[in-house]
Amino acid sequence: SGPLKDMDFFVQEGGGPRILHQFTLEPPAVSFRASGEKAGIIDIVSKTGILYINGSLDWETKQVHKLQVESLDESGSRVKGPYAVTIHVEDINDNRPEFNQTEYTGVVRQNSRPGKPFMYVYATDRDDPNTPHAQLSYSILHHFPKYFEEMLFQIDNATGAISPTKTGSYYLDPLKQDTFTLVVSVKDMGGMTTNAFASTFQKYLTLKNALAMTSPMLSSLEHGRISLILFTRVQSNEPDVIYDLFEKEKLPRLPFSVSVDGTIYVTEPLDREEKDIYTFFVVSKDRTGELVEKPLQIQVIVEDINDNPPVCQQDLTVIEVQENEKGGSNIGTVLATDMDEKGTLNSRLRFHIQAQEPEYPSKTLFYIQQDTGTLQLTGPSLSKRDSAKYSLKVLVSDPQFKTICDVEVHVIDINDQIPIFEKSDYDSVTLAENTPIGTVILEIQATDGDEPATGSSLIIYQVKEGDPNNTFIIETDSETNRGFVKINKALDFEAIPVYNLVINATNPEPLVQGVQYNSSSLATFNVFVTNVDEPPVFQKPVYKTEVSEDIPVNTLVMTVEAYDPEGDSVRGSKIVLREVQGKYAQYLASGKILFLQNSHLLVEDNAAQKSKAFLVLQLRDVNDNRPQIATDNPTFFCYPVSGGEKTLIQAIDADELFFYSKFTFSIANEMNARNYWEISKYNATHAYLSPKHANFEEKVYDVPIILNDNGKPPLENKVNLKVSVCKCSSENSCF
Repeated sequence: SGPLKDMDFFVQEGGGPRILHQFTLEPPAVSFRASGEKAGIIDIVSKTGILYINGSLDWETKQVHKLQVESLDESGSRVKGPYAVTIHVEDINDNRPEFNQTEYTGVVRQNSRPGKPFMYVYATDRDDPNTPHAQLSYSILHHFPKYFEEMLFQIDNATGAISPTKTGSYYLDPLKQDTFTLVVSVKDMGGMTTNAFASTFQKYLTLKNALAMTSPMLSSLEHGRISLILFTRVQSNEPDVIYDLFEKEKLPRLPFSVSVDGTIYVTEPLDREEKDIYTFFVVSKDRTGELVEKPLQIQVIVEDINDNPPVCQQDLTVIEVQENEKGGSNIGTVLATDMDEKGTLNSRLRFHIQAQEPEYPSKTLFYIQQDTGTLQLTGPSLSKRDSAKYSLKVLVSDPQFKTICDVEVHVIDINDQIPIFEKSDYDSVTLAENTPIGTVILEIQATDGDEPATGSSLIIYQVKEGDPNNTFIIETDSETNRGFVKINKALDFEAIPVYNLVINATNPEPLVQGVQYNSSSLATFNVFVTNVDEPPVFQKPVYKTEVSEDIPVNTLVMTVEAYDPEGDSVRGSKIVLREVQGKYAQYLASGKILFLQNSHLLVEDNAAQKSKAFLVLQLRDVNDNRPQIATDNPTFFCYPVSGGEKTLIQAIDADELFFYSKFTFSIANEMNARNYWEISKYNATHAYLSPKHANFEEKVYDVPIILNDNGKPPLENKVNLKVSVCKCSSENSCF
C-alpha cells in the first residue's frame, strides 16, 4: 500500500483474480476512481483504494494496459491526479508451436552430399518472441521405413533445414526404397526443458535415381494367397532332374513347395509376427536319388502388412499430478504397442485426446504429444477443489486401426492451506501445583482446508512461547485434529507461578512456496499456578555409601539434608530407626547417620508432611574367616595300601573370593604325621594327599593339615582331616 502516484505493475498472464495494490486516502479525499484500458476486469474499489484484477490477463491479446487513477472528495471533485498506472502483462508459455503446413512433400536425389539441405520446414509460436517461450528447436523423431540404427536424415534444430546424413548419403537407393515418411517435431523453450510444448507433422520424401541399377529381392507379403509364385523358377543344368526342398532349420512344417519344373510356391499364409525370415535349400537329384549339383540356399523375407491394431499397455493408466504443477509440465505417458514391424508406418502410433470428463474448468486442460504419448498440462495448475479426478479417452491409431486407451488423472492435494484456530484466545486456567502429570487442562481446535487424512491437513500443536522447561505437552487426535494440552512436568509455584503460553498450529508437510503461517495459526492461553503446602524434600532421592563390615559402632557414615520448599524450617524433624537384617542403624535428628545397613529415611515438618528417601550402605568384606577343608565327600584309601595312591582335597573360606584366591596346604609337624603323609599342590583351591608308604592298618587316621588363605592379613588354620584306610568294594569304595 501507499499514497497515490504514478506506478508500474508487472503481472503474469493467466493466474485468475488478484490484488495488485492499495492506495491510501489522504484527506480531504474519501474515494478513488479509475479509468482507461480496464479490459472489463481491471478496476479499483473506490472506498478502500484496492486495485485489483477480476479475471486473467492475456499477453497475446494485449501486452500493456494503461489506466488513470484519481482521488475524489465528498462532492466528487478531484483531489489528486489523475496518475498513470501501467500494467505490463508478462508472457507465460501457454501456446504450442505450429507448423505453417500440416504436411510437406519433398524430393531428395540419390548420393546427395551429407548436410546439403534439400528442403526446409517452418513453425511459429504465438508467445513472446523475446522469451524462451517462443524459441523453437526442430528435430526428427522417426523416419519410415528405418533399416539402420543410424538416421538417414537430419535437421538443423534452429533453421529447420533437412539434409541426408553421412549414412543416408551412402545407403539411399530408390531401387530398394523410393519413398520415406519423416516425423518432424518442433519444441518451444529451445527444446531444453521437459516442460516445453511440442508439435509434429509428417513429411513425405521421394528418392530419385542417380544411376540405374537392378537389385532382385526375394520377398513375400504376409497373409499372401496360397500358391503365390515367389520368384523365377530354379533351373538345373542337368536334364531330367528331380527338385526338392531341404530345411535349414527344423520347423513343424515348411510353408513352401517346389514343382517338377523348379517353380517354388507358398503353400499356406505367412505371418511375419510369428516368423519373419525363412531359410531353406533347393536340391536337384537324378533318378537314383543322388545329388547332381550343389544345393542352392534360398532366404525368404516376409514383408509386413498392417494387420495388428494398437494395444494399450494398461487397461487403465493412472497418472498423479500435484496441484502446483505448471502449464507445459509433462505429467505422464500413455503407453501403447503395435505388433507390426517396427520402424515402418504400420507400427507408427499417433495419440489424440478424444474426450475429457469433467470438462471443468476447461475442456482442454490436457494435451498429448501425438507421436510420443506424453501427456502435458495446457494451462494453469489444476485444483483439487475443481475436481479430484479427470477421466480421459485417448485415441491411439496406426494408419489402419484405432484403439481407445483409458486414462485417469488424479489431482494430489498440496499444502497450500494453513491451520486456522477456531478462536485466538483460550482465556486462562488455575491449577494447584500438585496437579498430577498427564492431566488434560485444555482442549483446543484448529481446522485445515487441505485434503483430509494427509500430512497437509494433519495439525501439530506446539507451545511456541512461555514454556521454557517444556512443562506442557499437546497431543493431537489425528481424526478430528483436536488438541489436548497436558501437564508434562510437575508444576512449581515457587519457580513459575504464571505461564503466558503462545500455541502454534502447523502441518508435518511443508507449505508450498508463497504460502506462510500467520497469526491465524496462533492462539494464546494463560496458566496460573496456586501454592500447596508441600512436604520437606531430601537433597537426594537415594543416598549411597560403602563401609567395611568391621566398622565400629557409632562411627559417622554420612550426613543427609532436607529442606522445606516453602522455606519453612524442618526443626522437629525426626529420623525413624529401623532394624535391617539383624543389624541396627541409628539416625540422629541433625541428619547424621550412625552405623549402617540398608534402610529408609523419613523426615516431617510442623504440618506433619512427610518425605522418604532411601539409604543404601554397601558392606566391604574383611578377612575374618579361617580356611576349612570341604567335607562333602569322605577321604579314604583302600586296604591294603600299595603306595602311590593319592586323593584330592579342597580348601574353602567364608570370606569374599578376593581374600582366598590362593590357598597353601602343608602337613603339621605333630604326631609323626610327616612320616606317614605328604601333600602336593593341584591348583589354587585343591591339593593331593598321599600315603608315604604301604604300612598302614585298617583304621581311621587323623591327619593334621595347616591351611593358609594368603589374605590381608593372612589367616591360618590347623584342621585334623579324618582319613579312612578300609577294605573296598569292586567299585573302589569302602564297605
